[in-house]
Amino acid sequence: MDATKLFDLTGKNAIIFGGAGGLGQLVAEAFAQCGAKVAIASRGEEKLAKACAELKEKTGKDFKYYVCDATDEAAVAATAKKANEEMGPITILVNSQGMNKKHPLEEFPVDEFEAVMKANVTSVMLTAKYFAPYMKEVHYGKIVNVTSVRGKIATKGPGNAAYCSSKGALDMLTKVLAAELGPDGITVNGFGPNIMATPMMTKVFEMRAKEAGITVEQYLKNQAAGLPLRRMSDPDDCVGTALFLAAPASDFMTGNILYPDGGLTAIG
Repeated sequence: MDATKLFDLTGKNAIIFGGAGGLGQLVAEAFAQCGAKVAIASRGEEKLAKACAELKEKTGKDFKYYVCDATDEAAVAATAKKANEEMGPITILVNSQGMNKKHPLEEFPVDEFEAVMKANVTSVMLTAKYFAPYMKEVHYGKIVNVTSVRGKIATKGPGNAAYCSSKGALDMLTKVLAAELGPDGITVNGFGPNIMATPMMTKVFEMRAKEAGITVEQYLKNQAAGLPLRRMSDPDDCVGTALFLAAPASDFMTGNILYPDGGLTAIG
């Protein structure tokens, strides 16, 4: 065994849905640094182009992008065909796309509940549906789904019926895809972060701190106090997990959900 090859992605082609910003963009950067040829996909072309420019500046490498709404079956099918034709066999698929809508149960609009399920679950089924056949041709593939601790532990407060339900469903989808695609040499795993200090969540932190009448710094300190590691997560904390699940190091692991969560699931 050559341990130096365990995280080597040289010669691999990867696509990251939800790769234009946040955790997805950091994962794209890490994959490229480890030797992969990487494409990112999402709905907004302007954000994709900006992300590719930022990624090239950081890594010195070129990145492709595909404008694709992962909830649109025809768009996903076309993207899978085009990416595999242009890049060669895509053997690493990361699903980092998703959304959240928060309402108390009695006020939850059904269309918004269904939109969350479509974005967080159906989209992952669709990308797997259309990229897996290309992986089967080479009898090798890695599908990595970004789920959440909230697929395992419900929130105490109201408003998250859609989000928690969707992540629980995504966890089971990950397991059933692992069972179905395993005989074709394809592994399917996920990882479930805790709440992260992303730009989007910074606004939420500010709002919650204001409601509580405290500073953002104190709010974050209060939130972290209940975790074994006593700090909040940022996207960098999850990149290593994503890399592990995409790399040869995890070739005999499938159907698993890992939790880079500061210890929340250990005590929750």
